[in-house]
Amino acid sequence: MKTGRSAMSMRKCRALATNVLCVGAAHLAFAAEPREAPKLGTPITEHDAAKWDLSVFPDGRGLPPGKGTAAAGKVIFENQCASCHGDGGRGATAEELVARPQPLTDEGASKVIGAYWPYATTIFDFVRRSMPAFAPGSLSADDVYAVTAYLLAASKLIAETDEMNAQTLPAVKMPNRDGFDWIDVKK
Repeated sequence: MKTGRSAMSMRKCRALATNVLCVGAAHLAFAAEPREAPKLGTPITEHDAAKWDLSVFPDGRGLPPGKGTAAAGKVIFENQCASCHGDGGRGATAEELVARPQPLTDEGASKVIGAYWPYATTIFDFVRRSMPAFAPGSLSADDVYAVTAYLLAASKLIAETDEMNAQTLPAVKMPNRDGFDWIDVKK
């Protein structure tokens, strides 16, 4: 029989092997037991799932019919958005959305819409999916176009009288459109 350090190592190895076998056997026994499916709500219907199929692409694919202007968007913003994003989108408990233009290379540069976001359609997509925070998805397409127009006009990217719709929104050239290195685009 071995003594000293190697005997102790052998005992540790046997104990470890026994533990591994016991855990493995318990796992197999548990996995073999038939289990009832968890009751986590109601399965989603195709109709309900379609309400969340909201992908909007930079070229405008996926934009719904509708239209809006900055004037209409200002009213919606003041009623639905300003409590978090501040007056004129200048920031409050949530991020600022509108600020004076500054290069992103400046120290402390903010990622406001006009300076950072590469596509105007992203504004529409984000607002439609997740705003207002207390009722995401509750705004109509016209409301979302209007809020988007308001934010673009407040950022001095479109005129306050410009109408945003499925044709005009993708045509807005954002200042930082070429400021990203896209990983999925071949150059």
